[in-house]
Amino acid sequence: MTAEPTTRPTTSKSAPTWPVPPSEGWTVDDLDTLPDLPPHTELIDGSLVFVSPQRRFHNRMIRLLTNGLDAYVPSTHEVYNEMNVVIDRRNAPEPDVFVVHAEAVGGPTQTSFPVADVVLAVEVVSPESESRDRDTKPHKYAAAGIEHFWLVEMEGKEGHPVVRVYERDPVTKAYTCTGVHRDRLKLEVPFPLDIDLSKVYGKL
Repeated sequence: MTAEPTTRPTTSKSAPTWPVPPSEGWTVDDLDTLPDLPPHTELIDGSLVFVSPQRRFHNRMIRLLTNGLDAYVPSTHEVYNEMNVVIDRRNAPEPDVFVVHAEAVGGPTQTSFPVADVVLAVEVVSPESESRDRDTKPHKYAAAGIEHFWLVEMEGKEGHPVVRVYERDPVTKAYTCTGVHRDRLKLEVPFPLDIDLSKVYGKL
């Protein structure tokens, strides 16, 4: 996600005034009750993280991977993007793309999924969120038990995508890189898939 955390309310008359966080930080319950939160607000360690304007690469990759996963995901799973995944009461990040068990899907007003039902999380790196996408969020995903993680980055001025694929080591509870993919993402886990990454080239 492309976002910046907030630690205090703004004072500008032309900008919105954000609520002052409690001393112990915000909780997952606050995401559904705080008024006028911007779309796609994340909760990381009790702090609200707001989304910055999306770059074309970021937008195109989310669409490409969502559509690509939809084409291969089995009926036992479903693909979503940019919804909160609840890890604990102080952490509800929002993966750019993720796959969940179908039984976790509720009604049309559902706003989040429990982390136990997520089998794959994908983050598309943006300059503004590089540290969170590369470090903070993968660490939390692995510790919470998400078995598969993809990190997507832009390579070169032409904007070619690079997808680094990770699997969770059950002993260390950390991710191990199992492959780096550029033109084609062909995998057998978490289910067989073959996504043509080069489709994004002409769209940038």
